[in-house]
Amino acid sequence: MITVTCYRPLGEKELELVKESGFKKWPPRLPEQPIFYPVTSEEYAVELTQWNITDFGKGYVSKFEVKKDFMDKYPIKTVGAKRHTEWWVPAEELEELNDNIIGEILIIGEYGNS
Repeated sequence: MITVTCYRPLGEKELELVKESGFKKWPPRLPEQPIFYPVTSEEYAVELTQWNITDFGKGYVSKFEVKKDFMDKYPIKTVGAKRHTEWWVPAEELEELNDNIIGEILIIGEYGNS
């Protein structure tokens, strides 16, 4: 089985919900969040996390594997700099993405207040 590595910045509240799932799935999006956007590189996820620290005080970088045939449905979007690339998964398809995660959602970085 071929997988794609995805990265995602997250705050403490979202991290708690991921922990509650046993690090197996992402929580549903809030009404004002119509898109779930995993990013394609750890570097970009770190940048996003550091930008968001101002709002959240502490942030984390996650890494997870998703079946490639599932992720192939979503074209990679460039937002800003060439290295700022991400997938846009509609919120209503997040549960299907969760079903295609292989292994656990790993926390690979922590930034901000200790």
